[in-house]
Amino acid sequence: MVKKVVVASGKRKTAIARAVVRPGKGRVWINGVPLEIYPHELARLKMMEPLILAGERVKEVDIKVGVKGGGVMGQAEAARTAISRALVQFFEDPQLEEVYRSYDRYLLVSDPRRKLPKTPLGRGARKRRQTSYR
Repeated sequence: MVKKVVVASGKRKTAIARAVVRPGKGRVWINGVPLEIYPHELARLKMMEPLILAGERVKEVDIKVGVKGGGVMGQAEAARTAISRALVQFFEDPQLEEVYRSYDRYLLVSDPRRKLPKTPLGRGARKRRQTSYR
């Protein structure tokens, strides 16, 4: 029997996530921490979306996600993209892909938006220093 292992990645802003899916008992780890006890609740719920949409099939696989760069929510969105891509590849199911695509396109496609670079004569990308006329 050949053990199938799938590796997929996801990006959001400067966060990059790599998900490894292999046959198992339905456990999910994010950077070595079980998803059930991940400290940030909103990020945890964000990362659980692809698992909830996949349904009972998730109980057949173990998922390990490594994320680096970015902030908490950027990492969460990168992880959810990596998880959903890996599940679609592992199960090779076009119906699952269609479910993800109809729910949220960014489950399968990395979000291309990036931060605008800082410009001269300002404190940020759009903000300028105030000028005095008197």
